[in-house]
Amino acid sequence: MKVLGFTGGIGSGKTYVIDIFRHLGIPAYCSDKRARELYMEDVHLLAQMKNLLGEGIVRDGVLQTDMIARRIFGDRNLLEGVERLVHPAVLKDFGKWKEQQECRAWQKGEKIPFVIFESAILLEKPLVKEIADKVVTVSAPLELRVERVMRRDGTDRDSVMKRISSQWNDGQREALSDFIIFADGREALLPQVLHIMEAMSKKD
Repeated sequence: MKVLGFTGGIGSGKTYVIDIFRHLGIPAYCSDKRARELYMEDVHLLAQMKNLLGEGIVRDGVLQTDMIARRIFGDRNLLEGVERLVHPAVLKDFGKWKEQQECRAWQKGEKIPFVIFESAILLEKPLVKEIADKVVTVSAPLELRVERVMRRDGTDRDSVMKRISSQWNDGQREALSDFIIFADGREALLPQVLHIMEAMSKKD
């Protein structure tokens, strides 16, 4: 089963686009969300995280993700240390999830041409990118992205811009992608999604 790598900057609209694929029968694995779950499900991973970042990252049995974000922001060595722990765990989990999707489809007599692996840093990390057969980037104008995040998170413009500046820009992602979806509120999304569905469903 093929894997469509899915990426885009904060506020690009990629979660909404992924939901369209889901409604069309394409399973999607969202790595950021799943990583947060793995912290608590994978005892070995949690122990490694505590060893790296300190016991204080867990309070009353709850992982303090905000604390982790503050600790690793601006500390490249610490960030890379976290990534060395988390990325292999996520990819292993994705492999199991993908097998489950294949098994369920076979049991139901259905055919799923591909699955989605979503990651904001998909193109930045070779270890992550190599699992994708093709890559799609969701892009949107900067001001629209800022407005979306401010409205969604109830935060201010400066905070959003700091988060955006810490990521690759759309041009960098688009240059390394096989498909681009423009979620600018003007171009219809469904035709763009269907084009990718058709391309990914073709036999190599």
